[in-house]
Amino acid sequence: MEKVVIIGSGVAGLTAAIYAARAELKPLIISGMEEGGQLATTTEVENFPGFPAGVMGPEFMANCKKQAERFGTRFIYGAVEKVEKIKEGVKLIVNSQEIKAEVLIIATGASARWLNLPSEQKYKGRGISSCATCDAAFYKSKEVLVIGGGDAAMEEALFMTRFTDKVTLVHRGSEFRASKIMQERLKKNKIIKIMWNKEIVEYLGDGRKINAVKLKDTKNNSIEEKKCDGVFLAIGHVPNTSFLKGFVDLDEKCYLKADRFMHTSVEGVFAAGDVQDYRYRQAISAAGTGCMAAMEAEKYLGEK
Repeated sequence: MEKVVIIGSGVAGLTAAIYAARAELKPLIISGMEEGGQLATTTEVENFPGFPAGVMGPEFMANCKKQAERFGTRFIYGAVEKVEKIKEGVKLIVNSQEIKAEVLIIATGASARWLNLPSEQKYKGRGISSCATCDAAFYKSKEVLVIGGGDAAMEEALFMTRFTDKVTLVHRGSEFRASKIMQERLKKNKIIKIMWNKEIVEYLGDGRKINAVKLKDTKNNSIEEKKCDGVFLAIGHVPNTSFLKGFVDLDEKCYLKADRFMHTSVEGVFAAGDVQDYRYRQAISAAGTGCMAAMEAEKYLGEK
């Protein structure tokens, strides 16, 4: 019987592990199929305190893992197939093996929706981003496209205007699905141009970074090229909670429901990071909730 099992090896899960390990709870992390979470696939991280010159995402996550290991955190590579409540705590099936734990911290994150084009993987982090807050500063005075038609796309486009006056919002439909207030804000902004009924069918570049995209007209199927230095996808995120349905309460968007102390609907099960945060989705906020979940877990075990 493990004291603490943490699902997820992103910044939230590793922060939870550091705190739990320092409290002598000997945490076990189930890393998932993509170790390190979203930060492991990003380039430079400039907005995490303590790194005035910035730090590369993979390097940052490798250091977080070393720090967790230093205090005794153990790791299992693999994905959780099933979770269920038992009298003593929870039971998990991982790699067809059974693991029992008194406390479970869920830090599985959320994955950005991508267009899944053949050329997309090649240029992720090389001109393609899913987070303007993270990467906008790299595109000062450059030409960027924001893809989407909801509130997230409006927010990304408006945020980009702080860095460049060359922002185009590309939407595959003829009307936005965003809230009225966001649409009004967009209309008042004279910098943002709108391309209606267009969708990206290919990213173009020199192998190192993109310099244009191919756009298809969704009405007449005509193709045109649009020069740009960067593309920001704002077509939503998907929380990694499919394996949790029926075990713990999820909201209408399938994010994990948690109170302000990171408690879920199941006793002894806590949440951390983007899996319960559809609003901020930042490394610093994920780390904060990882700390909270671990401290609540320690308190829960102490009271038991």
